[in-house]
Amino acid sequence: MTQCTLCVRTTLTPPKKIPYLFFDLPLRSHFPETPTTMMTVDAQRVLETALICTQQPLSVRELRILFDDAIGADTIKQLLEDLQLEWAQRGLELVQIASGWRFQSRPAMREFLDRLHPEKPPRYSRAALEILAIIAYRQPVTRGDIEEVRGVTVNSLILKQLEDRGWIEAIGHRETVGRPALLATTRQFLDDLGLQSLSQLPELDLPHAFSAMDASVQSHVGVSLEQPEFSEFRQADAISQ
Repeated sequence: MTQCTLCVRTTLTPPKKIPYLFFDLPLRSHFPETPTTMMTVDAQRVLETALICTQQPLSVRELRILFDDAIGADTIKQLLEDLQLEWAQRGLELVQIASGWRFQSRPAMREFLDRLHPEKPPRYSRAALEILAIIAYRQPVTRGDIEEVRGVTVNSLILKQLEDRGWIEAIGHRETVGRPALLATTRQFLDDLGLQSLSQLPELDLPHAFSAMDASVQSHVGVSLEQPEFSEFRQADAISQ
């Protein structure tokens, strides 16, 4: 005799340590054989697979599309936090950055991963990192603002280098003579440093701030930076050495 579907559903035993079995879906979809019904462990597996397979960070809004918006944003965030705990002791970590969520290798793994690609990473000059720090902490700024802080003319090639990297962009113009462009950092800059927002930058102490930015960029991006001496902040610009 065929067993009633409802009876089958009501006799299911929820997995251990899973606080909820079904998401808040319409009652008509609360049957195991329907594709819209999904247990927590299944949803975590979907999120995990999507984040591992994508090359770009995914926002909560984008992750909800995986479930046809049947799962709320708060539930998605809770599942992501659960995944973070599950991956806590592994070589990869799930992190939230400005653009969304992504899996990335832990900084401690870079020493080993670099052996697979031993070519030299791109180098950035001292002047480039000084300019980047000024823009990051005082944005939006004009080229003239940067020159006032540094005491020397800004090399246009340095600004182009930072723009090509996707770290800075013009977000408007100052309403003054010549209408100079206002420069600011980008979301890509935050992503590359593993930050969610500018508020996570270290306190405005230039030597300390540069050291923190240096370490973060090297661990997340793999570029080589030359440590500046801020006592020589007014030296002439030098493009990549």
